Amino acid sequence: MGRFKYTVGGGVLTEEQRQFYEDNGYILIKNNVSHAFLDELKDRFIDICEGRVDTDGMTVMKDPSLKDKGVKGEYLINKIQEFLYDDVLFKYCTYPAVVDVIESIIGPNITGANSMLINKPPNSHPGASLHPMHQDLHYFPYRPAERIAASWTAMERIDESNGCLYVVPGTHKGQLYNHTYPDGYKNKLYHGVQGLDHLKKVYVIMEKGDTVFFHPLLLHGSGPNRTKGFRKAISCHYADSNCYFIDVRGTSSERIASEIVKVFANKGVPGTFIDLWKAKSRLVKGAPGNFQTMESHL
Repeated sequence: MGRFKYTVGGGVLTEEQRQFYEDNGYILIKNNVSHAFLDELKDRFIDICEGRVDTDGMTVMKDPSLKDKGVKGEYLINKIQEFLYDDVLFKYCTYPAVVDVIESIIGPNITGANSMLINKPPNSHPGASLHPMHQDLHYFPYRPAERIAASWTAMERIDESNGCLYVVPGTHKGQLYNHTYPDGYKNKLYHGVQGLDHLKKVYVIMEKGDTVFFHPLLLHGSGPNRTKGFRKAISCHYADSNCYFIDVRGTSSERIASEIVKVFANKGVPGTFIDLWKAKSRLVKGAPGNFQTMESHL
């Protein structure tokens, strides 16, 4: 038991895979999600981009460098968040091959807490297309970090040319760094860690259907899409349903909390930072817990 701090036993991960995650803070599972299912998710994304789907409760974000370029649809939309109550996209969050790995990391009582479909369209400004180095725990008011994990699935081949994910192995064992907006930032809410560019990055080259699972303290980011095609990935952050909530006032996360509360207030959804996280979460598997202490769904 002493060997394993960041995973739990009895799941689908082998002991070797568990040890890799323990040491590095991430694990890449090849051919984790079927191509046909990813095509279904892509079709749903395009329907959302084209306005054919009710997006109530979802956040649909546009690439800020393309808003005045006359482009539309998937050539303009760069992210959809809070899709846990969309009947089609939520199927990704309950996809057995994904959830089985998550259960091996955080245990059997699983809540989907954060959801994103990230699209990097062509012809975007590099500063709008990249995601600065960051840690996901900066955005989360729940703990412990060891009972939180992300799944991130490539919806097409992803490499350095179109903005693949990079990770800094082993940084999940360290601290939560202060996050700020980088100089010349383009995307609202895309905070990053400054002064750590000297750390060795590992670029995670992925084929369609590959999934990388990672710890919320792992330093990671992605580069810009420099191709004429797209770069799509779908992701869900999961938490043990019994994670406890913290007050982020006075911490490095206070600024992002106030920004997120303001974004939702402008959408007509008032509430505290914790209220919003509970409302946009959804039970995936096992017994309900602290996330379900109020009615969910924005």
